[in-house]
Amino acid sequence: MQVNNKTQILGFLLALLAFSSCNQNKFESEQALWTHLKNDGNRYVHQKIVNDVSYTLTYRPTDILVKQELGNRYSEREVDSLRNKYKEFLYFNLSMSANNQELLNNKAGDRNAFGSMVTQLAFGMAEKVHLYSKTKDTIPVADYIYPRMYGMSNSTNILLVYPRDKKLMENDFFHFAIEDLGFSTGEVRFKVPTLPLKDEPELNFDS
Repeated sequence: MQVNNKTQILGFLLALLAFSSCNQNKFESEQALWTHLKNDGNRYVHQKIVNDVSYTLTYRPTDILVKQELGNRYSEREVDSLRNKYKEFLYFNLSMSANNQELLNNKAGDRNAFGSMVTQLAFGMAEKVHLYSKTKDTIPVADYIYPRMYGMSNSTNILLVYPRDKKLMENDFFHFAIEDLGFSTGEVRFKVPTLPLKDEPELNFDS
């Protein structure tokens, strides 16, 4: 009888562990999801510092975009519709700072350099950032958003949008590269694994 009880308890614990494993990528709040992204062994956040210039590339899961578009009240149908809309693309936050300041702050003393940097950030970043598949195919930027912070942030932040190309996602990794933006860093490159993006974390919209 004791053996059967121990077997039942063991079976229950294994089932509980399996259930937890299946749901470890589903989070109750946006804050909890972001905490997971930042603490998940560099699978979603990639960082390099070159010549006092810091580059951080962070994957932005589909459900973050969905959550931002939904109102306080929504239906399951609305959630599914927005997921289908956003899952066609990959979203990355690119954060850059020089000496812990916005990139523009380091050009403030030179009017021509400042104006050139503003133009580059607002209109020319599609030519400065590159996403390469493992087989060296280039995936063009679908869109990007650069919000001017006017010195109110310690970093320059850009949201980059790429098509979720099937050939890209079939490989086990791809490369993301940033050309030298005038800070003598040379090209900065990140190797991004695709498995975490295929099995990306989600929000629990039922809670």
